[in-house]
Amino acid sequence: MSDSPALSDLETRKKRLKYQCWHRGMKEVDLIFGNFADAHLAELDEAGISELEGLLQEPDQEIYEWLTGRTPVPAAYDTPLFARIQSLDYLAGTVLRKD
Repeated sequence: MSDSPALSDLETRKKRLKYQCWHRGMKEVDLIFGNFADAHLAELDEAGISELEGLLQEPDQEIYEWLTGRTPVPAAYDTPLFARIQSLDYLAGTVLRKD
């Protein structure tokens, strides 16, 4: 028996997002989003997928400035998802604990 159309659509979106995360254009942003996608894309729900899709519409240089703290993150993207992306330990592929 095949998956429901909604599940199939979500999986298609996740596959497309994984590719987009690794092929942004600016290598630094590719590495940040690509590693995040490898580590956490599978666990995102539809709302998280939609949020990530929206974030990927922004220019790489602006995203990089937000991620590095050089410029403030706009309110629309100052979300728990963005904080997770920003806090990822890219050497280990896990979210850093702030204990």
